[in-house]
Amino acid sequence: MRMLASHARKTPRLIGLGLVSLGVLFGGCEGCQKKTPVDDIAAEDAGLRSGVKVPLPPGWSAQVATDGSFQAGPPGRPALRVDLKPGQGEQMPSSETLADNVRQQMKQFTLSLDQEEDTPSFALLRVTMAPSLADGGVGPEAPAFFGARRVGDDLFLCASLPGATAEEVRLATEACRTIQVQAAPR
Repeated sequence: MRMLASHARKTPRLIGLGLVSLGVLFGGCEGCQKKTPVDDIAAEDAGLRSGVKVPLPPGWSAQVATDGSFQAGPPGRPALRVDLKPGQGEQMPSSETLADNVRQQMKQFTLSLDQEEDTPSFALLRVTMAPSLADGGVGPEAPAFFGARRVGDDLFLCASLPGATAEEVRLATEACRTIQVQAAPR
């Protein structure tokens, strides 16, 4: 990965390309059906699965996209996307696999690796990305993360959404890291 030195604001081109890339990686978002302000989202409210909780930072709200993905963020805009892959926990990708997928899907971007993390139940890839320009230069940089969380037999794929600030990417990463499934009441 090429390293970048400058930090600039995101542009509409960067956001648009990032959104297309996230759609290819995680199935895309076609809109939202519901918005619920809460600190902890139970699966019934998040469209995930009964007993699933995604702990959210204070002030964040959650919404469910028409494609069934969970999205959360500060008021007015999502910064985190989570897709549930039931029964696919054994297929949890490593941070290296996440990096390979991101490199392959985001060839139009210059990427710099900021953080990789692997545990038996969590994989994280945090990057800084900038669109590669036709003149050989690079556009404005933006932070992003891609993660996978295994909980029991299920796999949760997470990603920051275009427009997220560095702090929102950090908070989204922690929300993904702490996804949990609670036992059904008896």
